[in-house]
Amino acid sequence: MQAEKHLKWAAVQNDDRIAFQLAGELSRDTLLPLWNEFQKRQQRSSFLSEKQIVDQNITWDLAQVSRIDSAGFALLCDLINYCQKTQQPGKTLYLENVPSQLLTLADLVGLADWLKPYLK
Repeated sequence: MQAEKHLKWAAVQNDDRIAFQLAGELSRDTLLPLWNEFQKRQQRSSFLSEKQIVDQNITWDLAQVSRIDSAGFALLCDLINYCQKTQQPGKTLYLENVPSQLLTLADLVGLADWLKPYLK
């Protein structure tokens, strides 16, 4: 019997910093709810709305990510790209507690250099 797979996320606001925390598997089997949340980002109800992140320093905390596959990596890259383009100039964006699987995937698809500025 296979263990049930989950992905949970939260946004923790602290003054001019917002930390997006992901927990569980970041894989093709768990991405649909997060993808749907990302797609409604222009609405107030989305934790990724432009209003939420435009003037924030952003951290993506991956400490509780137990597994990441290529689909999870692709979505995370889209999220990073969206946040980076949406932020005001001078604001920071970092990935914390990056799993080795993410670094391996970045290397395999030729995005290791693109990812480096976001690593903390």
